[in-house]
Amino acid sequence: MSHLLAYGASEVATKLSRLGVVIAVARTLDATEIGVAAAALATGDLLKSLTENGVGQRIIAASDTELAATCNRAHGLNWAWCLGLFSVQSAIAAGVWALTGNVPLALMILVLAGEYLFMPGGLVQTGLALRAGKLKQTAAIAGGQAVMANLLSVLLALVWPSALALVLPRLLTAPFWLVSMRALHPWSADKAAGKAPIRPFLSFGWAVLGVEIVKAARMQADKLIVGALLGPAALGMYFMAFNAGLSLATSFSTAFAAVLFPHLCGSSERSAALRQGLGVSLGLVGPAVVLQALLAPWYVPLLLGSDWADLSGVVSVLCLAAIPTMLWTAAAGWMRAEGRPQQELLATVLLTAALMANIALTAPYGLETIAWGYLVTASLTMLIVSLPALRFAFGPVLVKSFVKV
Repeated sequence: MSHLLAYGASEVATKLSRLGVVIAVARTLDATEIGVAAAALATGDLLKSLTENGVGQRIIAASDTELAATCNRAHGLNWAWCLGLFSVQSAIAAGVWALTGNVPLALMILVLAGEYLFMPGGLVQTGLALRAGKLKQTAAIAGGQAVMANLLSVLLALVWPSALALVLPRLLTAPFWLVSMRALHPWSADKAAGKAPIRPFLSFGWAVLGVEIVKAARMQADKLIVGALLGPAALGMYFMAFNAGLSLATSFSTAFAAVLFPHLCGSSERSAALRQGLGVSLGLVGPAVVLQALLAPWYVPLLLGSDWADLSGVVSVLCLAAIPTMLWTAAAGWMRAEGRPQQELLATVLLTAALMANIALTAPYGLETIAWGYLVTASLTMLIVSLPALRFAFGPVLVKSFVKV
């Protein structure tokens, strides 16, 4: 699992630079400004989840004889899809401006839409790089882009304090990702190979797309609910608490998901590969999040300032949610590798519904109640939906142990 360690190192670098962003905005922006930026980022990330439509996975899983035609079709689909998303998000920005008159929020949503213009030119290359096992390099590129964006956010927050400092760097660093991916695994369309049929992309992609939409809702819709129920200032506090507390969970689970799928697809002993993935991920994350939770009362006021000291208890609780998150990430990767995206979709819907219900029910009682509810709900629900993967991973081991006895 050296690839997992590479992605993990990339995510550590990303989160260290992200910590600089959190510190900078905590000391230069008020909670309301942060809340407006959080609303824009949540809206953008919800739509960006639509780019995870299973096309890249089709490239990874394609046979050698089908690869050229699959890439040709994927390239066209990526361009059509991303241009469509750019148009939709631009329309949403216009709608926000027309209906609310909130020019800063509309502008930030429009800025985030610009990313879609850079993505299609490098998505086929990304899929081919992952297929070729270049996971360390793709991790370095993704991490490099994130670190650059975070450093730009820090600079903008210090010299031009505004909510746009949290959003604009995403667009400014998109060309770096595009150029790097095209250089990592050069590709050009093979016209003689033709194009693969669209139907396999649709039959596989609809469930994958559904999973990613619901997953994005799980990660972002809570912010929209908090903002709607409690206002932008409370959303700003909530955004900061979740960034400080759940950042490790989200970053490492993203890295783990990127590595686990090709690892499982390429393994002849899938149950052993899943056990290995679970052992490495939980072994790395478990001790780290417990330590982070214990140190939160010390580092939150030190890094963010005394005005944010009351968030330390919320951060401590949220840190622990990283452990069940890693378990579910492994289970979801196994379902996808087994060709069961519909099962993954159903489980993700149940998990998202449970977490959103928790947010809606606990929001009136404050951030700490929300955090405890999130931890309990996530732990129970993620364990339940992960049971099929756990049986697959550890069933053979338990049977062998029973036979020996």
